[in-house]
Amino acid sequence: MKQLTIISGKGGTGKTTITAAFATLAQNAVLADCDVDAADLHLILEPEIRHDEKFYGKKIAAIDAARCTQCGICQDICRFDAIHAFHVDPSACEGCRVCTFACSEKAISMQDKLSGHWYISETRCGPMVHARLGIAEDNSGKLVSVVRQQAKQIAEREARELIIIDGPPGIGCPVIASITGVDLVLIVTEPTLSGLHDMERVLATARHFNIPAVVCINKYDINSENTEKIRARCAEFGVEVIGKIPYDKKVTAAMINKKSVIEHDCGKITESIALMWGTITGKLAQAQ
Repeated sequence: MKQLTIISGKGGTGKTTITAAFATLAQNAVLADCDVDAADLHLILEPEIRHDEKFYGKKIAAIDAARCTQCGICQDICRFDAIHAFHVDPSACEGCRVCTFACSEKAISMQDKLSGHWYISETRCGPMVHARLGIAEDNSGKLVSVVRQQAKQIAEREARELIIIDGPPGIGCPVIASITGVDLVLIVTEPTLSGLHDMERVLATARHFNIPAVVCINKYDINSENTEKIRARCAEFGVEVIGKIPYDKKVTAAMINKKSVIEHDCGKITESIALMWGTITGKLAQAQ
């Protein structure tokens, strides 16, 4: 099977819109929404959840009141100020375990913390694995890895030829977990100076891990000067710009109606993305 990840240097560039369009065009694919901190692919594809699983991202300290002598050592040494009145604040505990080693009464243990959920669902475009990370929870990279692993298992079991991954924005741990080992990365940017700089950072991340990358400029016609700067910068890096998508309010109308821009005729945008999909499928076919 082949794996394609759609990412961007920041949120709001249109990567989920493009992912949903590709999901509509693809045949025999599994979808994976790896933007677990702010998943939104489900808003378009309306998945029916078939399986729900809890995600435990880390362990946090817990104090056994029956064993605690209230000596106060744990409170004094906790650098995260997570222990008050001999109770652990689960939102402040970082799971460093120092308190468990310092407690002579062995009154402190590490317990699993529920950090979110992951789901296996069915959509009109095929099976989809997605997740929801709890508020202020970390370890999103681990949850991304779980989502990808489940998507791969479905693809193997059902003989699916492609996994389409809606990646998170930025260059952090969840992005790395989303692109590691994939066959191709599509970087979605926009014609602003911040879009240019963010694209450069994401591109550098993909190159660091030796992942082939191509670029799409969304809303290219809102600033032709910046579009040219992005194109020129990509040429310097030897990276192909495989698509330029114009701005159109019809995209908003499609989102409101919970349809992809392929299902909701968006004129030139629909044509542009369909052409870009043809280029991507050709590159995936050539990938080793």
